[in-house]
Amino acid sequence: MPRIISGKEAAAMISSGDRIMVAGFLVSGCPEYLMDCLYERDIDNLHLIAISTDYDDRGIGRLISKPHVKTLQVSHIGTNRTTQTRYKAGEIDIEFVPQGILMERIRAAGAGLGGIFSPVGVGTVIAEGKQTLEENGRTYILEKPIHGKYSLIRAKKADKLGNLVYNKMARNSNTVMAMGADITIVEVDEIVEVGELSPEEVVTPGIFVDYIVKKGE
Repeated sequence: MPRIISGKEAAAMISSGDRIMVAGFLVSGCPEYLMDCLYERDIDNLHLIAISTDYDDRGIGRLISKPHVKTLQVSHIGTNRTTQTRYKAGEIDIEFVPQGILMERIRAAGAGLGGIFSPVGVGTVIAEGKQTLEENGRTYILEKPIHGKYSLIRAKKADKLGNLVYNKMARNSNTVMAMGADITIVEVDEIVEVGELSPEEVVTPGIFVDYIVKKGE
């Protein structure tokens, strides 16, 4: 059964050098309260895995604005000027990963797979240094799993067993990232008793959730 903890307790678990997945896209589905709590920590050299770095002053952008983050695996930084500036200055190392491939590599980690083969990026800088496979006249790139120590995700509701309900499209990368790390911490608006959620509305089962944080607490 997952533990219910505060945002500060969740942030205190994370140490310098950790690999962290952060769910959401342009703050939709992003655990912003957990980002705010982590922002207050005196840590550095974090490796972040995310679809986007959100905005300069919100979500993941809060972490980028301080020297917390050293490396990124990300799809989109176009809405965050701080990320762009730090990248151009050589302060952050970035591996740009196409969004669909990013999700599949995380899913591969969660499923215990050795990787995926994809035609995306063949003949481009994306393929440099990667193993390829020729099959049925097409070339595929081996994309290795992406795994994190922590996954910070966002849901609308959780019951006390960790079963999660999302708010419409805000589920985005949350469902996949819940599977891709050793420890999953979810930020929710509401915690309910076991049995209050319909099995039909549960998207992420509690087996993937280790800690629950109620937003603002």
